[in-house]
Parts: sequence; structure tokens; C-alpha cells
Amino acid sequence: MLEISETGRTWLLSGPASSYAVHLTGDDVLLHLHWGSRIELADAEELAARPLPAERGFESPLDGREEYPVEGGPRFVRPALSVRTDERRGTEWGFESYESTGDTESDELRLRFRDGGLAITLHYRMRGDVMERWVTLDNQGPQAVELLRADSATWTLPDREDWRLSHLHGRWAAESRLTSAPLTYGEKVIGSRRGHTGHQYLPWVALDTDATEERGEVYGCALGWSGSWRIAVAQLSDARVQITGGVGHDESGLLRLAAGESFTTPVFAGLWSDGGFGGASRAWHAYQRAYVIPDADRDRPVLFNSWEATEFDISEEQQGILARRAAAIGVELFVVDDGWFGTRTSDRAGLGDWTPNRDRFPGGLKPLADYVHGLGMQFGIWVEPEMVNPDSELYRAHPDWVQYQAGRKRTEFRNQLVLNLAREDVQEYLWRHLDALLTSAPIDYVKWDFNRSFTDAGWPGEPYPQRLWTDHVHAYYALLDRLRAVHPGVAFESCSGGGGRIDLGVMVRTDQVWTSDNTDPLDRLAIQHGFGQIHPARVMAAWVTDSPNAMLNGRVSSLRFRFVSAMAGVLGVGGDLAQWSEEELAEAREWVDLYKEIRPVVQRGDLHRLRPPRGGLSAVQYVLGDETVVLAWLQAQSYGEPVPALRLRGLDPTASYECLETGEVHRGAVLLHHGLRVGLRGDLDAAVLRLRRI
Repeated sequence: MLEISETGRTWLLSGPASSYAVHLTGDDVLLHLHWGSRIELADAEELAARPLPAERGFESPLDGREEYPVEGGPRFVRPALSVRTDERRGTEWGFESYESTGDTESDELRLRFRDGGLAITLHYRMRGDVMERWVTLDNQGPQAVELLRADSATWTLPDREDWRLSHLHGRWAAESRLTSAPLTYGEKVIGSRRGHTGHQYLPWVALDTDATEERGEVYGCALGWSGSWRIAVAQLSDARVQITGGVGHDESGLLRLAAGESFTTPVFAGLWSDGGFGGASRAWHAYQRAYVIPDADRDRPVLFNSWEATEFDISEEQQGILARRAAAIGVELFVVDDGWFGTRTSDRAGLGDWTPNRDRFPGGLKPLADYVHGLGMQFGIWVEPEMVNPDSELYRAHPDWVQYQAGRKRTEFRNQLVLNLAREDVQEYLWRHLDALLTSAPIDYVKWDFNRSFTDAGWPGEPYPQRLWTDHVHAYYALLDRLRAVHPGVAFESCSGGGGRIDLGVMVRTDQVWTSDNTDPLDRLAIQHGFGQIHPARVMAAWVTDSPNAMLNGRVSSLRFRFVSAMAGVLGVGGDLAQWSEEELAEAREWVDLYKEIRPVVQRGDLHRLRPPRGGLSAVQYVLGDETVVLAWLQAQSYGEPVPALRLRGLDPTASYECLETGEVHRGAVLLHHGLRVGLRGDLDAAVLRLRRI
């Protein structure tokens, strides 16, 4: 809901539990007023009437208080906007107008400013209790404008003491691990200069002073961008805190706007919650299910992926054998991974040639897809369209289509180069081949991979090569949008060597994401714990693979532990089913059947983290209506100590709940205050418990 003061210079946007307010002074300075618990317009007007601090010789009264600080004038904080023309650098903008669009429950507020020929529009939209912010820059003047930095938003926190910063860090096979530390004076900067979101950080931060999992104020921000990015959290000299974030990692030049051109930043979303980290997570999840994830009310199927079973050594006959075994354990989607196309018998050749290998698939993909459909499953494939092997027909025909620096040594990772997707001819090539591929066979699912970062990101002949970094992402989005429009029945998964491209921008266009190449069930508990801080189980793909874990650590774990670990998200199977015993296949069928029963609660329910995965017992709980699911894991039991009871959350204390596993009936108040025993013991044990309100 949007409210505007009678003066037309104070704006208040409110959701069910929170409000956000800004004010334009008589000198046309846009100040931040409030972000937090819900307030009235009169409260915002009282805040607007408070004077700025008095000027002092070495300090600016604007720093830490402006809504969107620009470079230029009496400002010393990190600017959200930095521009340069042939004549000058910086911005001296003036307010022009405001407008609101949309319905009363989801108004978009637009504040328009101008600096000469550059029109600057700040956008605000409250969805639930998540505030979406972004900026449009429109060059309406006669000369070009260089955007050195154009961030989506600056977020200002209220005056508090002892802020703590939480974010997600990692690397390949160790993504999304949560870390928290006191915020000190200066800046903490996270981001990616790799051309994609990256394994090292997810574009999300959270700040609190004394929050627990279920109590206390938490402020969170998440950027919706799948290329290079940066978020800077600054505690200023007067202890005020601001968070600035957007596209690109450096100020070396984002892009050049010619006369008549415009640039719109991605959304930088913000959320306030007084329900602790758990309440903040549940609000983020609800927002994504309602406004971000396509068809979020449709549960994702159980899939089988062939990669760990076969790697590159695949054939139509062999895939058929795996498909029969997958169907027998209840799999609903069969995915052929890498190795089905071109001369792709290893990672050294074939990328870019998106036609089936006729030696391996003599009739193309259609016979196998039809066979898989006949078994009652959907059919999916793996692709990596943004990459090319030098040993490919595509590269031999168009060596200039890759990113490269003229006269410099070429870098290869995984024996591949990055296509320059900013080129229109590359975009058209990929569209033609991917459209033809999806038309050639009844394909229901595409796992879209991205297995190396930008290194030699040059574009010989292009006078401003920096646009490659943003135009690549926009072209990737446009290609996904076009494919989804023409092939509406096809689902897409975002993958980048695991969790290297996970953000709100890619989630608008994909149905789920590959969380990590690490499928070890114990490692996955920490990865999934971090992932769930911001993203819901509905998009978190998780596989059951073979034991011992051959790819990473050789750890031995039971089928029970592997399944219960993967059942915390979108369940998949990635082991070599041809080598599983009849007993293992029968047990797997039971776990898949159980997952299908609890799937609506896991994928659409509210998540409660009961105990974090720090050794010993950990557990999560999902609640949807009258149904509750608890997944519990015991890493190790020490000294014969009894395993503690799990205090549940999100239940009605006055109601009774039946445990479907034991038949026992428990009062909600008892489960909330005294907990539920889960009967685990030893090392790497796990359990699933279902409770139903009666």
C-alpha cells in the first residue's frame, strides 16, 4: 500500500508487517526516513520534520541519510551512481516528478530526477513485506553518458549498536555456507567479477543486532542478477550502516549510453522481519513462491540424472537400461546428461554442436524420449549453450564468436571457451539450434549448465567492450524467455558447475537450481542450511548418489541417510542404478514413495530450522496447513549420550497431532515446549516423521 503526504514530498509504502518511507526536502534532497515495523503516514511526517545534523568541516550531513547517494557535491560515502561525460564527472540532479502505477495493494512508486540530459528514475514496489527497488537511466541528451557505476539501491539501517553481518560464502562443491561476524567500521564487500553469480558468494546479506532463529529484528537484501555483481556493507564513521549493491564489481566502466539509449538495473530486494532468521527466511520463501518462481504451486518431479552413472560413456541402449530401473523405483523425470551430442566423448570436444551423436543415438533423441515417456516418465537433457570447445564444428566455422583479447594468450578452463553472447549472430545461432532441438523430440526438461567463468572478456572491434558483461546476461535472459514462450511445457534448471548461478534474476526464468556438485549427504546438510536462509526448498535440487562417495571424499553412508538428506529439497537420484542391488532398489522405491507423500509440505510449506548442522543432531521442519514433516539427521553420537528431543515450531498449542510413523498422539503445547524424540543412534542416522493435526 502506498500513501503520500499532502505536500507530495513524503512517501510511505507498507506491507502486512513492515513499512518503508522516504522524504524529499525543500532543497530536493531525497532522504531515507524509515525501514522496519509498520508505521502510519503521520509517523513518517514526524520523521521528515526532524532536522539534519549541523554541518561540520570534515563531515557531510547527507552521508548515511540519503536514499540514493550519487557521486558529486557534499558527499563522501560510496556512491550508488557514478557517471561521466566528455565535459564532467558526477551528478547534480534535480527532482522532476513522481507517479504511482498498479493496484492499491502492489503500487509501484516512481521518483523522477534529471541531470541535464540524463533522466534518473528510482522505482519502489512492495510485495508482501519485500521491497523491490531498481533504477532506470535514460539518456535523453545529445551526447553519450558513461555509466561508471549504476547500483540498484542503497539501503539505510536505523541507528542501532553492535550490528552483526551474515552472508553465504564458499567455492565449487562447498557453496552456500553461512557465516556471521560483528560488523566493524569500514566496508565489507562481497561479489563476483567472474561474469556469473559465482560459487564464492550468493548475492544476499542479512544484518541483526541480537536476533535468534525465531526472535529479533533481521534486515536482509538480495540482488536479482546473474552476472558480475557487488554488495558493499559500510559502517560509517558515525556508526550508521548502509548497504549498496548492483551490477558489476568495479568502477572501471559499466557501459556507455549513447543518445536515446537507456539502462535498467536489476532488482535489489530488501526485507525486514521481527521473527528472527527463521521468520526472515520464511518471508523470503513466500515472496519467491508468490512473485519469482514460475509455477511455484506446481510440485517438482523426482528425477534421475545419468551423469554419475555414465559420465561421457553413454548410448541409447545403456540409457534405456537406466530408464527402466529409474521407472521401477518411482522416478518421474529421466535426464540424459553430458555426452549425447556432437563428438562429445570427453570434455575436450563437441560443445557448441547441439545435434545428437548419430553413433550413440542413431535416430536422434526422439526414440529414447518416446521410450522414456512409455515408461511413464518425462524426458530431459543437459546443455551448455554459452560455451564452446575449440575442437567443435562451431568454433572451426566461427572462431571470432568467442570472448577474446586480440594479441593476448587465450585461456581455457575445462578445455572450453565462452561464447560472446552479446553478439546478435551468436544469439540467433543458439536460438535456432535450441529451438530445433526442443522441436525434434518430446523434451520436457533442460538442465542448462555454465562450467567456466569469464577470463579473456574482450570483444575486438567493439569500442566499449565492457558492455559485453551486461549484454551477455541480458541475452541469456532473453534466450530463456524466448524458449519458455515457444516451448511452454519445458522446465529449465539453472546450473553452473553446481551452485555458480543462483540468484533472484535467474529464478524468474527457471524452475529449479542445481545447488552443488557435492552430493555427499553430510556435506549437503551445511550447504542446504545456508541455501535455505534465502531460497525455498521448492527450487533446491538434491540428489541421492552412490556410496562410497567417489567424486569427493569416499565417505560411506546408508541409503537412508542419503535419501533423507536429499528429501529436504527437490529429490533426485544420480547413482548408477545398474549397479544397485535388488534390496537397494526396493528400499529406494520406498523412500521415493514416501517423498511423494511429503513433497507438497516440503516444497510449499513453511521452513523451520530446528537444529543447525554443527555436528550431533540437526533437523528441519516443514508446515503446510494441518501437515507437518520433520527431517532429522544424527551426524555422530558421542559417549552414549541420549539424542535430545526436537522442540517443534509452527504448531497450534491447543491442537493434537498424530505421528503417522508411530501412531502416537501429542498435544501441540507439549511438542512446542518439550519436544519430540526421534529415535536416532550411532553415526550418520536419519529419520522422517510426519504429523497430522487431528
